Amino acid sequence: MNLPLAITLGDPAGIGPEIIAKTFRDAAALTQGCFVAGDVGAVRRAAQLLAGPGWPALPVAEITSPAQVFEVPPNCIPVLQVTAPLGGIAIGQISAEAGRAAADAVTWAARAALRGEIAALVTAPLHKEALAAAGVAYPGHTELLQAEAAAHLGRKIADVPVRMMLANDELRTVLVSIHMALRQAIDAVTFDNVLQTLRITDAALRTTLGRRPRIGVAGLNPHAGEGGLFGREEIDTIVPALQAGLAEGLDVHGPFAPDTIFMRARAKAGQAGEFDVVVAMYHDQGLIPVKYLGVDKGVNVTLGLPLVRTSPDHGTAFDIAGTGRADAASLIEALRMARRLAGVDSL
Repeated sequence: MNLPLAITLGDPAGIGPEIIAKTFRDAAALTQGCFVAGDVGAVRRAAQLLAGPGWPALPVAEITSPAQVFEVPPNCIPVLQVTAPLGGIAIGQISAEAGRAAADAVTWAARAALRGEIAALVTAPLHKEALAAAGVAYPGHTELLQAEAAAHLGRKIADVPVRMMLANDELRTVLVSIHMALRQAIDAVTFDNVLQTLRITDAALRTTLGRRPRIGVAGLNPHAGEGGLFGREEIDTIVPALQAGLAEGLDVHGPFAPDTIFMRARAKAGQAGEFDVVVAMYHDQGLIPVKYLGVDKGVNVTLGLPLVRTSPDHGTAFDIAGTGRADAASLIEALRMARRLAGVDSL
């Protein structure tokens, strides 16, 4: 029997519960063997929110263990209560209670995956300010999961390096740095960080592609520094890291001007791009191109973890939470990719 997959609740004040309910409603085949790790009440409210003419509310079944998901009848949303039961969460508002529930769901799912109880986790969006209000020490999913993996492996956090990859059918990007101020992100463009990113990217995509990925590397500065006229990071840091990667057998190229490399890597009209993936130097440099191509198809994958974790590439959307208008397409794609990466099936 396949292991089940967990979908974490996300911030219950945001659109997480709604898009989860829509995923179970609109992608029934894909949700086979999946359950929600979170709060039963929040999922029931979301299911009721989506009810209407021709769309009866999906029943919510409380389960007591991940394995019990296989006993739940079809057209039902299985939920494992892994957080404290939620009170009157104000939809669309930041709260410590919501932040704590979101963090608790992710922590539970990470530990279950590390224990081998679930095949993968798909994380609905959380809100970083709500996490901070709850006193959570980590700014987002990636850092929280990294800490859990390090604790499980008995290592220091720095010894479990992870990277964020955002991907859709047209483009993949991996980031050298993730959630930090831009001034800090520039300082994070070091020889070690760039080379480590190349290694992690190569190892992860070799598994996915069945071959060495062709990695294009973006420069940090305009025109990739223009030979040192606009900055020396390319000459002093990025090129030496690429040369070290080449010496290890990695298929790396660059650094190229950041304003053109993503177009070169983009797959379109059924034809592959020049590169399988682009390594970007900081968060927005890499994420804007992928999101511009369509937030509804983008998937966030954490590379370097001893578990499979994916998520949609959007946030909690407090402005439309509770209206039923949120689009579940990115969550559906994240679930599809998680199943593929975990080897559960090819749905």
